[in-house]
Amino acid sequence: MYRINSVAKSKVSNFNLQTTTQLDENNRWVKLAELIPWSELETEYASQFSKKMGAPAKPFRMALGALIIKEYLGTSDRETVERIKESPYLQYFLGLPGFISQAPFEASMFVYFRKRLNQELVGRINDRIVLNLMPKQQKKKPEQQKTEENTPRESQSPQNQGKLILDDSCAPADINYPTDLKLLNQAREQTEKLIDRLYEQVKQKLDKKPRTYRRIARKDYLELAKQRRPKRKKLRQAIRKQLSYLKRNLAHLDALVAAGASLSELNPQNYRLLLVINELFRQQQWMYENKTNRIDDRIVSLTQPHLRPIVRGKAGTPVEFGAKISVSYSDGYCFLDHLSWDNFNESLDLESQVQKYYQRFGCYPESLHVDQIYRTRSNRAWCKKRGIRLSGPPLGRRPTNRSPELIQQQREDEKYRNAIEGKFGQAKRRFGLGRIMTKLSDTSESSIAITFLVMNLEQLLRQLFRLFSCLLINSLFFWQSVSIVQVQQRQLRLRF
Repeated sequence: MYRINSVAKSKVSNFNLQTTTQLDENNRWVKLAELIPWSELETEYASQFSKKMGAPAKPFRMALGALIIKEYLGTSDRETVERIKESPYLQYFLGLPGFISQAPFEASMFVYFRKRLNQELVGRINDRIVLNLMPKQQKKKPEQQKTEENTPRESQSPQNQGKLILDDSCAPADINYPTDLKLLNQAREQTEKLIDRLYEQVKQKLDKKPRTYRRIARKDYLELAKQRRPKRKKLRQAIRKQLSYLKRNLAHLDALVAAGASLSELNPQNYRLLLVINELFRQQQWMYENKTNRIDDRIVSLTQPHLRPIVRGKAGTPVEFGAKISVSYSDGYCFLDHLSWDNFNESLDLESQVQKYYQRFGCYPESLHVDQIYRTRSNRAWCKKRGIRLSGPPLGRRPTNRSPELIQQQREDEKYRNAIEGKFGQAKRRFGLGRIMTKLSDTSESSIAITFLVMNLEQLLRQLFRLFSCLLINSLFFWQSVSIVQVQQRQLRLRF
């Protein structure tokens, strides 16, 4: 049976909106807003702005909250603004006094939010939030920490506590897999657009427009790009042709400037793109002449020239193009310790990461769980001096007779180290670390740091839910035991 409902034909003006309904205190966004000390963190954010000059900026809670919402929901900038406009819980999380049907800010404001909340500031916010709420070791004053770092370990107190995991990963950017031929073709097409714009300034002074042979160049590129596995000789010939086309276009640009065209008429993006193309041509010309595929600070994207190829050596993705990060893991929480767009040896970060652990918790870790690249002689000696047990087998030949306790300990260390691999998987699959959509270097760094902040906030929510569940179960058991005692007392009374 089905009855036609007249509500399906209702209008928006007739919709009954109950404005007296209050927000649910157990909602995740309400609980999440209670975990963040907004007023304590706002002082450092406000120090970036002038107190007298300029228009008032958006509040700190709105800026940080918007970035957290975007990362938590995994939406784009425009979609995040639409979600905020539709949900009263998200508006409460941003600190609005009441529900409004208009968007509190434009989607373009996300760029300014990321620039103002840079990587260093987000890292300090992450430390402040996590360390204030997570169960931590005994903290000491900074003066005591400085004196204890200069004294021998035997006279220090307290003893080493906790476990620390160190590992590195790559946050790939949202770009196509770059090849030399594809980059040269993109550079050639961009120079053709620049020639068209500069020619408009001096077309009255010149007899005819410079020839770029763009159709022939496009045909030469597609002739090889459509081949599945082109031979090396044909690929080298195609690269030489694109280099000659690009060289001619750059010469035409110089001639147009000499004829009176002004580069200042170009917008900053186009002027920056012209500088990147000149550097790309120099690198590709040098690699072609020297018959090599390697050069320092190699450009792999015209729009994101700060990206570098990060050789990972893993199956499926031997090379990734993005930022390399060093992360430390302790008690379910991750901290971003080092971020660089250039490749680096992560074993050199061990001392600095352990010192950051000391600054956070006031003591060194009891054990340090790392992979093989961290287990160098210098790192082993540094950890041994501070009483830190480094996971993994010792250096030298493997002993024939190993104790069962040692074998079991090494297995447990490897099992415990898998926790940080799970965090990397969560960051790349659940959140946006698997593909960084931002284009600028500073906004990308902020986006990566926000990812780890949101992961820690989600971990705090889980612990809060577990605590609430335990209290609820304990209360149920308590009242159940009370009721059983009361029943037994009644039975005793009836007997006597």
